Amino acid sequence: MVHDVVVEYAPQTGGFADLHERITRTAIAKQLAGVLGFSHKGEYDRSFQHPGRVYFVPSNTLVGLEQAAELGITGEHDLFGGVVPHPLVATKAITHPLIEQGAFAPEGWSDTFPQQVQSAVLEGFSVFTADQAYAAGERLLEQGPVRLKPVTATAGRGQRIIRNRAELSEALVTIDSNELAHFGLVLEENLTAVTTYSVGQVRVADLTATYYGSQRLTTDNAGEEVYGGSDLVVVRGDFDALALLPLSDRIRIAVEQARIYDAATSVFPGLFASRRNYDVAQGVNAHSQWRSGVLEQSWRIGGATGAEIAALEAFRAYPALQVVHASTFEVYGESQGPPPHATVYFRGLDEHVGLLTKYVVVQVDDDTR
Repeated sequence: MVHDVVVEYAPQTGGFADLHERITRTAIAKQLAGVLGFSHKGEYDRSFQHPGRVYFVPSNTLVGLEQAAELGITGEHDLFGGVVPHPLVATKAITHPLIEQGAFAPEGWSDTFPQQVQSAVLEGFSVFTADQAYAAGERLLEQGPVRLKPVTATAGRGQRIIRNRAELSEALVTIDSNELAHFGLVLEENLTAVTTYSVGQVRVADLTATYYGSQRLTTDNAGEEVYGGSDLVVVRGDFDALALLPLSDRIRIAVEQARIYDAATSVFPGLFASRRNYDVAQGVNAHSQWRSGVLEQSWRIGGATGAEIAALEAFRAYPALQVVHASTFEVYGESQGPPPHATVYFRGLDEHVGLLTKYVVVQVDDDTR
């Protein structure tokens, strides 16, 4: 009897992913195997030709349609995550326009995408040379402080607030020109009093789950403020089903902006994704104006994924269930144990981040089961 399998795949980490990330990905792969009714096979081995279906759980967004097809990944039902045609498309650099028409940009750039998402993002530019960066920074500084964002960093790492031309020059002189040309840099209006929402959708087998939620910050073992988890409200169905929930005005705006951003990705030839997550920031700009916009996309396993998969498990277990509340937690240092009903992904010492506990809690109303 041929068994279909779920495998983990980490082509870009070279085996150097943090321990807690590797263990978490394995746990999520096992959960996905349960949702799909497949067996869990562990890390993908190219030398092994499996006769049945192989479902991948990659560590990152996969780059290259042909390379993905060689693995047997040709559509969203073949993986948890996404495939893009060029490296640039997997980064936040796609979000904003160039400083001027015809400016240099690497392969995969689309002028159409930032035009289509203009109403759903903050003011900003994507730049790929030092001259572009100076010009974009000076133009944005006329309106107030600027947030400088490396496009390959995650969780806000490496970002700087630029308040004047001197700080702009100081920040840009440290950036490698080759890295800038290949990956780019984002300069964006800076907001204060910020709330960051997660809006997204996951599609696995015959299940579709769409959600909104907010992110929590915590302090890591080095005293830095970092991602501490997400609280999601997940609905069975698509964005239309999510829009039927009693949403606040601000959450409704965040959902609509994420929906605009998601729809615009069709301009990138061949792109497909079963996991689509968008961070939406809402806050106040330098002129005390309330602003809202999508910051970036994530078409790969992420911080909220534990909650997403927990919701899929609940929808699979209870066919009448329509809404699930699910939360992920990342707790650094010594801590009390997770609640008895939690799904624990990691609890122990990671050699890079220190003591860490990662878990998920799900709330299902009894009358909706």
